Amino acid sequence: MYLCYVDESGDGQTVDPSTPEAPPVMVIGGIIVNESALRALTWDFIALKKQFRPTLRRVAKLSEVIRTEIKGSNIRAHLRNGNRNQVRLAHGLTDKLLAMLERNDCRVLARICVKQDGVVNAEEAMYGASVASLCAHFEHFLAERDDRGVVILDSRTKSKNVDNVHCVTTRKFRTGGDLMPHVAESPVFGHSDSHIGLQIADLLISAVLFPAACATYAPDLSWNTHCHPAYAAIRERHCSRVGELQHRYRTATGKWTGGVVVSDRRRGLSAAELFRTAKSAPMPTAVIPAQQPSAEPVVTER
Repeated sequence: MYLCYVDESGDGQTVDPSTPEAPPVMVIGGIIVNESALRALTWDFIALKKQFRPTLRRVAKLSEVIRTEIKGSNIRAHLRNGNRNQVRLAHGLTDKLLAMLERNDCRVLARICVKQDGVVNAEEAMYGASVASLCAHFEHFLAERDDRGVVILDSRTKSKNVDNVHCVTTRKFRTGGDLMPHVAESPVFGHSDSHIGLQIADLLISAVLFPAACATYAPDLSWNTHCHPAYAAIRERHCSRVGELQHRYRTATGKWTGGVVVSDRRRGLSAAELFRTAKSAPMPTAVIPAQQPSAEPVVTER
């Protein structure tokens, strides 16, 4: 069995100079891990926590170590406002996080919604559509391996939880047949302070993909607090490795999809931009083939 842990970063706030704290992107995604690798991944992450939070080495109870989270927002704060040692710590933790995912043969799925300036967004519709899309890509991953899997979402509020998985439930249990037969159940919910997989997903989404997406798709919004110039270093140093962890595949029509999918309503840029390590460097197309802008719209309300 495979487990897919999903978290989000960003929200549906309107991008406008009057609200400089409104994130220009909303990123929903996470990691896929084989059940057989979950124990090793968990202990790798516990060791990572203790390395970067030395006080945890003296904690007697394992439950306390698990409950103590290293949040992606804190890593971003180190990049924006930290001294040299804090910036080095942020990049060092990211390096080791990605090495841990590589070592345990994890895969990455995500959807990045780049919002239009001044447009009111239907946040719940964006979230629900993204969850449905991730589940469809997870279904393909499982079908390739003739295996089963479960999606675990970071819990929000009850009303948000219920509404945002109905689209998956109806696809599984419709009278015309199950569209996701390898996904064992509709997405379930967990709390990040009790699930290591959700903590890992938070760091990947909030500390890597979110700041890299802000630097890639909205670098001109200098008034926005999420478009800090320090975030470009995340893309340059780490995103090519994230690209190699994607689950990418061809549809029946021959189009590449899956992995990190971008719907850019500002400039129509593709996901390929996220994985360019430098303007002069060629794209590693053998690893990240044909990442075009998503045809799926960002849901908006005017």
